[in-house]
Amino acid sequence: MSVTRPVRAPAKRHRDAGATRARILKAAAAEFAQHGFAGGRGERIARRARSSERMLYYYFGSKDELFRAVLEAAYASLRDAERAVQLDRDDPAAALGQFCRFVWRYYAEHPHFIGVLNTENLYRARHLRKSGRLDELVGPVVGLLAQLLADGQARGAFRADVDPVDLYVAIAGLGYFRLSNRHTLSAVLGRDVTEPGELERYWEMASNMVTDYLRAPRDRS
Repeated sequence: MSVTRPVRAPAKRHRDAGATRARILKAAAAEFAQHGFAGGRGERIARRARSSERMLYYYFGSKDELFRAVLEAAYASLRDAERAVQLDRDDPAAALGQFCRFVWRYYAEHPHFIGVLNTENLYRARHLRKSGRLDELVGPVVGLLAQLLADGQARGAFRADVDPVDLYVAIAGLGYFRLSNRHTLSAVLGRDVTEPGELERYWEMASNMVTDYLRAPRDRS
């Protein structure tokens, strides 16, 4: 009596397709970060991904759609990392410092993120504006900071006149500028501004700047 085994090929094909798509996204992120959107080449992406140009367009349709997918994936990775970050809920000032360090360290450890965002800014967010996922990708980090700020204000530790969006832009800028302009800054200042010791010293100073600004007036010494 023979036993008919279940057919598993479709599941395998699904896994293979997912793996191929992930390789293409990773390869495209590296290509666009290095060469920009205009300079990015499908043949190089295909070689990096161990695939073919035909498969690039099969999965993503066009170069514009592929670049948008890279941007969405970059923000999704940041969002997922944000969800895992552990903050000190009993000490708002310490939690704020941890939040700052998380954002800045993420930028330092993900140079492709900096690269593709620099490119997208040159295009005035043309690709991001067409994304239907902006709220789910960008909203969580601002929401996390807003809650942290509200907790500190409720405890009387933080001033009450701070907009969380403005605060996030300020924090992001303190970390982003140093990394996105690392080559020119290092050249004109005569030292490597991204050397680990330099980054740690700068992050400590910048964290103190943010915390001191937010401290409620009665807490200022």
